[in-house]
Amino acid sequence: MSDSETVRPATPSEVLAGGRALPAEALRIASGYAFTGPALDLGALLWDGDCFPDVRVRVPLPMLNRHGLVAGATGTGKTRTLQLVAEQLSAQGVPVFLADVKGDLSGISAPGVSNDKVRSRSAEVHQRWTPTAFPVEYFALGGLGHGIPVRATVTGFGPVLLAKVLQLNRTQEQSLGLIFHYADTKGLELIDLKDLRAVVAFLTSDEGRAELKAVGGLSTATAGVILRSLTAFEARGMADFFGEPEFDTGEFLRTAEDGRGVVSVLELAAVQEEPRLFSTFLMWLLADLFHDLPEAGDLDKPKLVFFFDEAHLLFDDASKAFLESITQTVRLVRSKGIGVFFVTQTPKDVPSDVLGQLGNRVQHALRAFTPDDQKALRATVKTFPDSAYDLEELLTGLGTGEAVVTVLSEKGAPTPVAATRLCAPQSSMGPIDATALDDAVRSSALHQRYAQAVDRESAYERLAAGREEEGAGQRVSAPTKAPREEPSVVEQVVGSGVFKSLARSVGTQIGREITRSLFGTARRRR
Repeated sequence: MSDSETVRPATPSEVLAGGRALPAEALRIASGYAFTGPALDLGALLWDGDCFPDVRVRVPLPMLNRHGLVAGATGTGKTRTLQLVAEQLSAQGVPVFLADVKGDLSGISAPGVSNDKVRSRSAEVHQRWTPTAFPVEYFALGGLGHGIPVRATVTGFGPVLLAKVLQLNRTQEQSLGLIFHYADTKGLELIDLKDLRAVVAFLTSDEGRAELKAVGGLSTATAGVILRSLTAFEARGMADFFGEPEFDTGEFLRTAEDGRGVVSVLELAAVQEEPRLFSTFLMWLLADLFHDLPEAGDLDKPKLVFFFDEAHLLFDDASKAFLESITQTVRLVRSKGIGVFFVTQTPKDVPSDVLGQLGNRVQHALRAFTPDDQKALRATVKTFPDSAYDLEELLTGLGTGEAVVTVLSEKGAPTPVAATRLCAPQSSMGPIDATALDDAVRSSALHQRYAQAVDRESAYERLAAGREEEGAGQRVSAPTKAPREEPSVVEQVVGSGVFKSLARSVGTQIGREITRSLFGTARRRR
């Protein structure tokens, strides 16, 4: 928030001079958040049941690309914390990406409405609350929802992420990589699912059998499994997510005319029943940003902060190689100026190698009703630095809109753990009217660019044309193949550690694919 919206943070000596002396431990905590540079204001310090509104708990703006975690049980206020942080980032000129799983973040484009709860909270934390609307673009996966459609081509999505969506095992994942490589070398563009299905069907047909044998390592049985998986996936209505025009993730990096960062809200309510799909699609968006953006080094503020909601879905049943690729992406994307915040219930939902890279933590209340809950609580406490609080007791006693916070200081060191009563968002804390949402989408400059799907000639049409020519007596095989004298797949794989981890999972993504990204996602043609 700007200085006009919140009180200036008090220094520890001012707190003492104000007549409310803090105990020594609380004073040390207050000192840890007395930053001098630009920062986001989360709220006021809680100590021993009391709120000290002049002791501000904040996050230095340059540290937002050091990633973070927002965690807590259902109903403890995680969504409002996302909204609060997104508002302040936007106000500081930083674009934001929000995944809106439940459909209640669309209100960020409308000013909030004052009520007793808002007035009470703003008084408790000395927040100068002003109803404020923020610049927003609305998106929807495949156009399933109100927002501007977000699509990926099958080639762009890549075999690693697609294998996770299709729930393929390791052998099938490797075989899918071979099919992608075959399509790449033959110039067969995989735009949508029917293109991929056509290539697999061709390889398993009588006329494609010689090609299948030449691919090497791809059995007819495995190709059949992949084909059935694709057919079942399409039958669930998932084909709309793949096609053209492919979404350019650079659209997320925009600012409004007044200099505020645009908040991109991806509507996911229509695909809640397909969590594996939308979580993997979010990873594609992040991976695409990673390999398209140049190195940026240390910046005064991030280029984008990306909130990855329902993060546990990404890691569930993930292969070792897939997890290694996620870890590498999170580690390296920081140098591109991108901050990533994972949103989930407990830190244990996030693999330790990823969790160790999340420098900013906002932990809402946890429940401890069952033995599993108690185990999760103890595991969560162990992920925090040593604290003056009894964290097990504190985490089960926090109210809605309260959290335990630790962030990276301006010097990059962890701040003391601080129990915090959070500020209230200034935009509407609920969905906007569907008519207003539709109007906002249609008036967007991006609507004309992405609203209408395009089905140009690609692998499906080329293979169909080839069959028609063959039926007319013109012997036509698969597209002309370059003279093949290739080294083995292992010999072609780049020798770095990053590519070795990818090769273990998709040991056939060579040549063009191996240089795409950690996930084999294709480079965008600009």
